[in-house]
Formats: sequence, structure tokens, C-alpha cells
Amino acid sequence: MRWKDRRSSSNVEDRRGLSPKPGLIGGGIGTIIIVLAIYFLGGDPSQILNTLPLEDSASTVPYVPSAEENELAQFVSVVLAETEDVWTQLFSEQGLNYEYPKLVLFTGSVQSACGYAGSATGPFYCPGDHKVYIDLSFYQELQERFQAPGDFAMAYVIAHEIGHHVQTLLGINEQVMSLRSRLNEDEFNKYLVRLELQADYLSGVWAHYANRMNLLEEGDLDEALNAASAVGDDRIQKAAQGYVVPDSFTHGTSEQRKRWFYKGFTAGNLDEGDTFKAENL
Repeated sequence: MRWKDRRSSSNVEDRRGLSPKPGLIGGGIGTIIIVLAIYFLGGDPSQILNTLPLEDSASTVPYVPSAEENELAQFVSVVLAETEDVWTQLFSEQGLNYEYPKLVLFTGSVQSACGYAGSATGPFYCPGDHKVYIDLSFYQELQERFQAPGDFAMAYVIAHEIGHHVQTLLGINEQVMSLRSRLNEDEFNKYLVRLELQADYLSGVWAHYANRMNLLEEGDLDEALNAASAVGDDRIQKAAQGYVVPDSFTHGTSEQRKRWFYKGFTAGNLDEGDTFKAENL
């Protein structure tokens, strides 16, 4: 991705080296499943409860990031700025105002309006405070554990979380959450999966405009598609336990995630992004 010398966002909170006090929020087996799912590439953490207390890892030793980490921090700031420009334009075309989210950099653990989270949760968006949280060590995790290298793979991750912010601003998240009391757990979970696939679609919409701005380099699209496929529920479950349990999916299959991202990339608009019809899955 051509990002050097591009505008950086002013909406980045750098909390690296700062650790929150330990906290404990109750939960159950269903909660653990969702927490594990969020580990495998974000989601909506307002719907989860952290079942384990975090250790207080506060230290008097100043945090000194490496040059590589600082460059990655600069990169995600530029990607955030690019999403700001694209979604401001698209919202304006709909007669809407786009509210900028904040992107919080942290190490180890962090406190959000959705509660405490450790780095193992991976990047996430909290609708309670309109912030995206990311420990930059996830970039290495993306390369090594998920075999999804490349800067545009990381850009896809950020754009996916921004997609959840777009859903929140458009009222989609609230509409889906209102179904919780009217549906059984299995049916409601299908809507949560569709929220994730729609966020993939929205990340593809952003990538469409990034490409039109000549920011994509050769191989970038493949990096994003590979990342989307790498974090599919079926692929993750197969690697972790040797078999697949479709009823426990939380983010969609590799094929679905890849397809919805590419659909957004080719369409470049909000009109095609209806994942809430069963026939579209």
C-alpha cells in the first residue's frame, strides 16, 4: 500500500505501556466462545463479557517501542485517515455526517467502555465509546499464526473494525441487538455472523476507494483476500480442533468472508451490502 507521506489521523490515542487495573466481569460458556471468536479478528465486544480478571502489569519502567513498531503505528494512523476521508464522502452523499472514531493503541491490556480486554482478544471496536482498540503485536500474529502477511492485510483488519463503526452510526448494530429478546440463541447468532460479514463488505467498500486513489500496489488485494479467508470460522476451527462445527460460527466461513469483502471492493457502495437476507449468504 502506498502510504508514505500521506496524511495521518489526529484521532489516535497512544496508550502503549499503560496498563489498566485488573477487572472481572462475569460470564459463561457462551461468553468464552465469543471471546475466542473475537481473538480471531475482531467483532463487536459490547456483546461479550470478559470472564477472567486481568493481571495488573503496571510498571515503572517507561515503555520504549521499537522503530518497527513506531512505523506500524504511523501506518495504522494513515489507514485510519484514509477511512475518515472515504466514509466522510460516502456519508455526505447520503445526506449524513460521519463521526470520526478514535483508534486506541495499547499493549497487554486495555480498558474501554465495553470493559477490560487483553491483547489476546485481538483488534476490536467498542460501540459504547466509538473507539477501535488494537495492540500492534497483532500484526505479527496475523503474519505468523494466520499466514496473512502484508501491510494491506493489516489495513483490511482496521477497515473491518471501522466497518463496525459505520454500522453503529447507521443504526444497524442497534437494530440487530434489538432482536436478542425475540430470537433464540441460534437464530440471534446468525445475525451476529451477518454483522461480521457486513463489516467485511464495508471494509471492501473502503478498499474500492483506496484503489481508485491509486493507493493499492500489486498484490495488495490478494493480501486482503488472504487475510479475510484466513480468519474464517471453518478454517480456524479446523486448525484448532481438527473439525468444523457450523452452529458455533461467529464470523462466517473463509469463503463468505472473502466473498463479502470482494463484493464490497467491486461494488464500492452501501447499496449491495445487505447480508441480512438468508439468500445472500
